[in-house]
Amino acid sequence: MVRTPLTEGQRDRGRALGQILRAARAPRTAAEVAHDAGISIDTLRKIERGAIPNPAFFTIAALARALGMDMNDLAAGLAAAEEAPQGQDRGLQAS
Repeated sequence: MVRTPLTEGQRDRGRALGQILRAARAPRTAAEVAHDAGISIDTLRKIERGAIPNPAFFTIAALARALGMDMNDLAAGLAAAEEAPQGQDRGLQAS
């Protein structure tokens, strides 16, 4: 099976998602979060670095639950990241 190459926008969205998730899990370890979400640490690390730019919905839902995040907040953070000019900090702002 040959996959269609990802667009730059898809890669950017994957990196933004990873950045949001990394910020949300601090100071917890990746191993703790992966365990609580029921996914492998390898999968979490790939998502966090943007190597899996379009993870399954249920994977993201499990991560959000493990991190105590609301899915609406996660979606808003991704929308903000898409609107941010290149070179600006992307993702959720600390409150």
